[in-house]
Amino acid sequence: MSDLDIRPQVTSCGGRAGVAATPVRELLPGRETPLGNDTVVRRLLPTLGRRMVGAWCFLDHYGPDNIAEQPGMQVPPHPHMGLQTVSWLLDGEVLHRDSLGSVQTLRPGRLGLMTAGRAIAHSEESPAEHAPILHGAQLWVALPDAARGVAPRWEYHDALPVLEDGGLRATVIMGEMAGAASPGTAYTPLVGADIALSGDARLPLEPDFEYAVLTASGVAFVDGVEVPPGSLIYLGCGRTELALRAAVPSRLLLLGGEPFEERIVMWWNFIGRSGEEIAAAREDWMTGDRFGAVHGYRGARIPAPALPPSPLKPRGRER
Repeated sequence: MSDLDIRPQVTSCGGRAGVAATPVRELLPGRETPLGNDTVVRRLLPTLGRRMVGAWCFLDHYGPDNIAEQPGMQVPPHPHMGLQTVSWLLDGEVLHRDSLGSVQTLRPGRLGLMTAGRAIAHSEESPAEHAPILHGAQLWVALPDAARGVAPRWEYHDALPVLEDGGLRATVIMGEMAGAASPGTAYTPLVGADIALSGDARLPLEPDFEYAVLTASGVAFVDGVEVPPGSLIYLGCGRTELALRAAVPSRLLLLGGEPFEERIVMWWNFIGRSGEEIAAAREDWMTGDRFGAVHGYRGARIPAPALPPSPLKPRGRER
C-alpha cells in the first residue's frame, strides 16, 4: 500500500529516545486518510504521538467497508525501498502485482509479505469480482542497515501458527510468540499477531519488546483501558503478560518488537538513512528503471510527490 498523500511529511525516527522503558498506556486515535477514490484508511503509525513500535513503522487500518457496488481498493503501481510490507486481511480480497512478476490474490488469514530491499514496485486492487466487505491492515517494517539492500522478494504464506487458550485465538503473522513462529522472513526481533477474543485472556509478552495493540472490531479492553475500533494503544516495554478483555467477540492486532536502534528517514514510500538517498530514489522512480515495471495493472502508475523544501535528515527517535 502506498502513502498517497500529495504532500507527505518527512518522518525521522529510530533510536531509543521515544521508547517507554516501563509499561505505559497511551491511547492513539487513527487519522483518516483517503486511499484513492473509494477507500479511507485510519493511519495509526507514524503519528505525532508515536513513530514506531519495534521495527513496525507504518500502520493503516481500513474497513470494514461495504464495497459491493464499488470498485473497492485501487492503488496503482508505486515504489518501495528499505522496508517490508505486511498485508493482512480480515475480510475480502486484494490482488497484488509487483515488478518481480508476482501476481497473488490475498485472502483473510494468509500472509502477503513483500521485502522491498533495494527497490521494488507493486500495485494493489480489489478484483473485478470481489466480496462485499473489505477489512484489513497494511503495515511496514523498517529493514535494518545490514538488510536494507537485499534483493526484493515476495512471499505468500497460507499456513500460519495459531495459539488457542479459552476465548483467545492468536494467529502469529510475523515473528514469534509463545514458541510459535511465523514462516515470514523477519530481519529484526518482532511479533505481529491477529487475535480473535471473547471474554478474558492473558497474553504472554517479551519484557525487552515494546508493544502496541489495535482494536480492529468489537469492544476491547487492553490492560484495563477501552480501545475503540480503529484506535491503537501503546504499551511500552517491561511487560511479561498482557490482560485482555472483550465484551463481545472482537479482533485485535498485536504489534511488538525490540526497539529499533538505528536512525532512519521515512518519506513517501521510501526508508533511507539520508536525504540524498531519498532524493535519489525519487529520481530513479520518475526517470529510471531501478524499481522495475508492474505489468497487468490497467492504469498509470503513481508519480512521486515533490520533495519538501527543507533537508531530509535523520534525527533521534521521537515519541
